[in-house]
Amino acid sequence: MVHKTAAGGERVLLVDDEPRLLTALRRQLRRSFEIETALGPEEGLAAIRERGPFAVIVSDMRMPRMNGIEFLTLAQKLTPSSIRIMLTGNADQQTATEAINRGAIFRFLTKPCDTETLTAALGAALRQYRLEAAERELLEKTLRGSIKVLTDVLALTNPTAFGRASRLRRLVRKIAERRKIGRRWQLELAAMLSMLGCVAIPEATLQRAHDGDPLTPEEARMLEEHPQLARDLLSHIPRLEPVAEIVGLQRLRYDGRNAEPGQPRGEEIPLGARILKAVLEYDALVGRGMEPDEALAVLRGRAGECDPSVLDDLAAVTGSTTSFRIELLPPAQLAPGMALAEDVRAITGAVLVAKGQEVNPTLQARLANFAARGLIPERLRVLVPG
Repeated sequence: MVHKTAAGGERVLLVDDEPRLLTALRRQLRRSFEIETALGPEEGLAAIRERGPFAVIVSDMRMPRMNGIEFLTLAQKLTPSSIRIMLTGNADQQTATEAINRGAIFRFLTKPCDTETLTAALGAALRQYRLEAAERELLEKTLRGSIKVLTDVLALTNPTAFGRASRLRRLVRKIAERRKIGRRWQLELAAMLSMLGCVAIPEATLQRAHDGDPLTPEEARMLEEHPQLARDLLSHIPRLEPVAEIVGLQRLRYDGRNAEPGQPRGEEIPLGARILKAVLEYDALVGRGMEPDEALAVLRGRAGECDPSVLDDLAAVTGSTTSFRIELLPPAQLAPGMALAEDVRAITGAVLVAKGQEVNPTLQARLANFAARGLIPERLRVLVPG
C-alpha cells in the first residue's frame, strides 16, 4: 500500500519489499521530507504512474520479481526528471556500476545507512532536482522565445513566405490529428519554419515561383538551397533537431530520385518530411488556381514524388475542412481563428501580409499599425469560420 504524508512540495518515493524498514524510514525522514512509500517494485511503478512524478525515488536493490536496477530503469522511462537513489546491502563494485549505467543513479548507498547519511543524500538529490527543473524551464523559455523571433522575422521580412507557412501549418495539423501523431508540435513547427530559408530570397522571386513563372538559374538555385539554410539555422537551437531534419528534407521525393548520397528514401524518410513535401506541392498547385481535387489528381499522377498514403490523408482533410464565409472587416474587428482571404497590399502594390495567414495578436497589431498610417484599405477580406 502507498502511504503519503501531508501535502507539500517535492515528494520522495521510497520503494522496498520490507514493510518494517519502510515504516522506520518514513518515521525517520518525515520531519525533513514529504515521504511516500511503496511495498515492492510493482507498487512503486503504480505509484509513479498514478501519483507521480516524484522529485526523488529511492529503491532497494534486492526485491522479488524485479531488482532495484530493473525498477529504476523503468522508473527513468516513466519520469526522466526524477532523481534516483539505490539503497542496498550488496556493495560490490559490479552491482554499483550496473546500477549507475542502467538506471542513471544519482547516489549509490549501502545498508545499513544511518539517518544522517540518507538525509544528506536526499537533500543533495532535491537540490539536483531543482537545478535540473530550473534548467528545463530556462530552456523552454529560450526555445519559445527563439521560435517567436524566427517567425516574427519571417513575417516582417517576407510576408509571402510567412503566409504560405501559415497555410502549410493548418494542413499538416489536420493530417497529424488524423494520423494521431505524437509530438505534433514538431510537425506544426516544421511547417511554420519551413520557409525560414526564404529570408534570403527576394520577394519577387518567391512570387514568381509561387505563380509558376520561369526563374533564372540563380533564382532556381536559391529556391533549391533554402531548406538547407533553414535546417542549418534550426540545428543550433536545442530540442529542435527533429524539426531541423524535417525542414531540411522537405523537397525530397518519396522515390529518392533527387536524394543526395546518404539521404533516406521511401519509408526511411521521416514521416514529418513526407507530410511536409506533399503539403508543399499541394499548396503550390492550389495557389496557381487549381481546384483541390485537380491538385490531388496531378500529385497522384506524379509517380514517386509524394508518399501515396500521405496523399490519401491530404484528400481526406481537404475534403473535410472547416467551412468559412468571406467578410469585409476593419482590422480592429479581426479575431483569432480568422484568416486573410487575399494579400494585404500597400499603396505601392507591395505585399505587406500574404493571404492565408491566420489572425493572431502579432498580426492584429501590425494591421492596426498599417491602418493607422493609412497604408492599407479600411476593410479587409477575411475568412471567418462559420
